[in-house]
Amino acid sequence: MTTTPGRVSAAALALLLMASASALGAESAAAAGGSTVQLPVLASQLDADAACTAGSDQRATDVPWEQVSLQLSRAWKFASGSGVTVGVVDTGVSDSAPALKGRVTAVGDAGTDCVGHGTFVAGLVGAAVEEGVRFAGVAQQARILAVRGSDARGKVTADQVADGIRAAVDGGAEVVTVSAALGGDTAALRSAVALAAKKDVLVVAAAVPDTPATATSATDSPPARDYYPAADDGVLSVLDVDVDGKRPTGAYTTDSASISAPGDGVVGIGPAKDGHYIGSGASLAAGFVAGTAALVRSVHPDLTAAQTATLLRTSAYPADVPRLDPYAAVTSVLGADSAPIRDDAGSPVRLPADKAAGPLRRALWPASAGLAVIIAVIWLGLVLPRGRRLGWRPSRPESTQGTEGAASGVPVGAGVQGATES
Repeated sequence: MTTTPGRVSAAALALLLMASASALGAESAAAAGGSTVQLPVLASQLDADAACTAGSDQRATDVPWEQVSLQLSRAWKFASGSGVTVGVVDTGVSDSAPALKGRVTAVGDAGTDCVGHGTFVAGLVGAAVEEGVRFAGVAQQARILAVRGSDARGKVTADQVADGIRAAVDGGAEVVTVSAALGGDTAALRSAVALAAKKDVLVVAAAVPDTPATATSATDSPPARDYYPAADDGVLSVLDVDVDGKRPTGAYTTDSASISAPGDGVVGIGPAKDGHYIGSGASLAAGFVAGTAALVRSVHPDLTAAQTATLLRTSAYPADVPRLDPYAAVTSVLGADSAPIRDDAGSPVRLPADKAAGPLRRALWPASAGLAVIIAVIWLGLVLPRGRRLGWRPSRPESTQGTEGAASGVPVGAGVQGATES
C-alpha cells in the first residue's frame, strides 16, 4: 500500500473530524430521544428457563452514532461487500430477519436464533436499509453464513467454537467473525484457525468477553490477559470502544488487540420483526470489522486474508489500539504487487519512526533562507567597496593591458617604467 507524504498530518486531522462526528452522533442519539434510549437491551446469553428473544417493536429512525463515527456513507460509494460471504460463529442467525432477507445460508440448525445475539452481529455485518430506518450494516450486499458456535441458550465451549470456525471455512466463507472470547486456548481452536489460514479465510474475533452487566466502576475491570481464539496467531483481534473512543467502565482488558471498533451502546437488529435493539461488547465490534473486511475483499479480491487484515490495521486511525476506518480501508491505493503489505496480521501497528521529519523539513526552510541572506550581505560588503575604488568599471587583467599597449605601438616595458618614474 502506498502512502502520501502528508499521511501523518492527515491522520491527525481525521482524528479531529472523528471526534466531532462522535459528538454529533451523541447529540443525535439524545435528540432521537427517546427512540434510541428506549430500544430494548439484547443479552448474549439466556437463562435455561428464559423465553427466546422476541422481535423488537421499537425502531431506530435516526443514524446511529457508530455509523457516523465510521463514516459508512462515504465507504458505501466505493464498496458493498457483493460477492463475499461472511461466516457468523455465534448463537445462530435468524433467516427470517427482514434486514437479511434472502442472504442467509445456515449450517445445520443455525438458521434459528433463540438468543438473538448472532442475528444482531450479522446485522452489523450486512443488514440492508429498510424504509423509514437509517440503520444499516457495513456490507449490505454480503452474504451471511450462519454457524452455531454455542448451545441454543448462548453458552459456549472451546470445542463448539472450533467446530464453528471449521464449518464456516468449509462452507465457503471468506471472512469469519467469532463472538466468543474464551479464557484458555486449546489444540482444537489452534487447528481451526490454522485451517482458516490455509484456506485463505480471515478470522476476526472478539479480543475480550463482553462487558459484564454487573460492572459498575473502573475497579471492576479484571487484570489484562489474553482470550481465545482472538490471541491465536493469524486472528484479527478486536476491542470495543464507546462514542468517545474509550473502553466501557468495568470492561475486560487485554494487551494483544489488533484493532478497535464501536461496541458500546450500538444499534442492531433482532431475530424477528423489523425493530431494533441496543447491545454492547467486543463481539459487536468484531461484527463491524468483519463487515469492513467484506468491503475490502469485494474491491480487492486479489488480497490474501493476511493482507486484508494488515490493510485494515494500517489504514485505521492512529490510537493506542488503532480505530477502524472503513473508508480509508476501501480507498487505499495499493502497489501493483501489493509489496508494502506484509503478512503479519497479529503484530501491533507502529507509526513511522521518522514522524518528526515533516516538521523538521519545514523548520529548515526559514533557516536556509536566513543563511542565504547572510551570504548575500557578506558578498555585497566585499563587492561594493571594490566597485567604488574602480569607479564601477571592471578591472582589467595585466595580460589584457599588455596586449592593448602592444597594439598602440608603446612597448610594454616602457609603459610600465614611465608610469613608475612619473
